[in-house]
Amino acid sequence: MRTSFKLILFLFPLFFTAGKNYSIAQGRPDSAAVGVFEHLGSTIPQDLTFQNEAGVKIHFGDIIDKPTILTLVYFDCPGLCSPLLDGISDVIEKMDMELGKDYQVVTVSFNYQDTPEKAVEKKKTFLKRHSKSHANDWIYLTGDSTNIYGLVNAVGFKFKRTGNDFIHPGCITILSKTGKITRYLYGVSFLPLDVKLALLEAQKGITRPTINRILEYCFTYDPEGRKYTLAVTKISATLIIFFAVVLFLTLIIQTRIKRRKKKKDKSQE
Repeated sequence: MRTSFKLILFLFPLFFTAGKNYSIAQGRPDSAAVGVFEHLGSTIPQDLTFQNEAGVKIHFGDIIDKPTILTLVYFDCPGLCSPLLDGISDVIEKMDMELGKDYQVVTVSFNYQDTPEKAVEKKKTFLKRHSKSHANDWIYLTGDSTNIYGLVNAVGFKFKRTGNDFIHPGCITILSKTGKITRYLYGVSFLPLDVKLALLEAQKGITRPTINRILEYCFTYDPEGRKYTLAVTKISATLIIFFAVVLFLTLIIQTRIKRRKKKKDKSQE
């Protein structure tokens, strides 16, 4: 019985960590760090300096005065960035919260070569779908490498340059009005209820663990195809270990039941 108990202790952690070494966002000591390493509860440095669409220099802390959806993209991205911004634009239309009053959106390019002029062009896509009265409530920022890395490191957003493009994750970060990181939401499309709850939590400064990290576990980012793909190896390994543990426990229970039954039968003879 002691041997069985030791085996269970050995297999039980494997069930929860199966496939963890394959996750980009979890990160491996022996692999390039690409993904999101959550810094829940941390505060974005307020003195980071960027340029808005008009080319005016501003401190990051000066514009964060309400719950904020922070997006990290680059403007020439051929993959995730445009769908991500479309996803945000879509959820803005569907949420019963008012942009500008209840929350704002801040999009920052992590490519230091992007300019305010490019930011203006990217922002036009947003203005086509929304009232121009909200133009100041979705802010586009560019900056130099020092301030960009100060921001992405504070968020835990890790990317890698490949030629003129970047390998990077797709997510939004929810900030409180003091710049505290309260939630991460992954993917390029978002449920209005998820975003609304995250913003309401940010109003109160409440941090919550990311429930939909299960998507990160089940999907990995394909750098070549620039999309998320189903992590078949990870899921298969987890299922195999899970059913192995269930089978092992079932055999132990059945063996104990049979032993008790035999003892009971002998005592009745």
